[in-house]
Amino acid sequence: MRRVTETGRVTRARRRCMLALASMWGVAWGLLAAGPAAAQDVVVTRGIPAEAGMSAGVLAGGLALYEEAIASGEVVGAVLLVAKDGKIVLHEALGWRDRARDIPMEPNTLFRMASNTKPVVATGIAMLVEDGKLAYDDLVREHIPSWDNYRAGFINIGHLLSHSSGLRIPTLFLQPYMQPNAEHPDAPTLQLEVARFGEVGAEVTPGTSYSYNNPGYNTLGALTEMASGTMLDEYLDRELYTPLGMHDSYHHEVDEKMDGKLDRMSVVYYERDGEGGWLPGWTPGDAPQVPFVRASGGMISTAEDYVIFCQMFLNGGVYDGRRYLSEESVALMTSPKIRTNPGSAGPASYYGYGWSVSADGMFSHGGSDGTNAFVDPANGLIVLAFTQTPRGARPVGRFLQVVRDAIEG
Repeated sequence: MRRVTETGRVTRARRRCMLALASMWGVAWGLLAAGPAAAQDVVVTRGIPAEAGMSAGVLAGGLALYEEAIASGEVVGAVLLVAKDGKIVLHEALGWRDRARDIPMEPNTLFRMASNTKPVVATGIAMLVEDGKLAYDDLVREHIPSWDNYRAGFINIGHLLSHSSGLRIPTLFLQPYMQPNAEHPDAPTLQLEVARFGEVGAEVTPGTSYSYNNPGYNTLGALTEMASGTMLDEYLDRELYTPLGMHDSYHHEVDEKMDGKLDRMSVVYYERDGEGGWLPGWTPGDAPQVPFVRASGGMISTAEDYVIFCQMFLNGGVYDGRRYLSEESVALMTSPKIRTNPGSAGPASYYGYGWSVSADGMFSHGGSDGTNAFVDPANGLIVLAFTQTPRGARPVGRFLQVVRDAIEG
């Protein structure tokens, strides 16, 4: 959604100011987080642990954690990937992607990424900000008229990105979905459903507290469509996936929208069968969770694709000769905006714009169907642990620590 000339000048001025502030903060944060691969155009390649200064033996110990979890029945299958300084030093598939049919997990298995979608959607928003089509302090009501009320009128795009909007809607969308009618024969759609959130609005003053909220990110998806003039999945494919070479990344689990790759997706296991096994909760060919593309989740991808996306962030927004984000935008997205565990006796944790941020500068995100991604700038490290057994005892934390311990010197 482009603005009139005068408003456009104001928006660009605000954007320059915010990016300048982000740059100043990014320098300070970068003293902690910057690593050997930061702000360099490193392209992901295959390598061996020794080439990246890592111990093959220690990495094998990390792999064994998941082998044991699969053997004990806690996890059905996993794909693990570790890259350091752009070199993939571990990429292993373990267990099964479909236990009942005895189909093994494979390195190119497609996963339901769930909330690992959020960093990608936040990247799309950042690109639109850099293009002058949106601004982080834009009030949502400026773009979606139904949000122009006392409950929703003070929520801005930055609040949505950092989960500090004050929204407390507990479901992905309000139920039931809008039904087709004379005015909206194509209902339900992302934009129509997001417009309904304005009637509910914030329960808490925007910007004052953190509460993880999927409707907020679905609203960001609708704003992306409105600002770009195209559907969310088409925009992300055109601006990110295709130029990055992420050719196995999609946004709706139906065969005709996945270039015929639906059968490469893993079964998702949510519940035990009472005999120590797992019951299929979603199988390729089942109906999608939501009947349209959303932004709170819904991404489908592989470890090989997602590592490229993460490496682009490690590179400061550039990959293989093309710049996707400015270094200032990367710093803004991966620096703390709001604390996620106030009052906790443990280490402080934060949320940025689309990423969880640790006090040591690592940024990460997980997905409710069992995927986890960690980016450690201080060590030039990317760690992906993808499963589709979200309620099993996954050793993801221990695996991450073992991988970091594998760095020599």
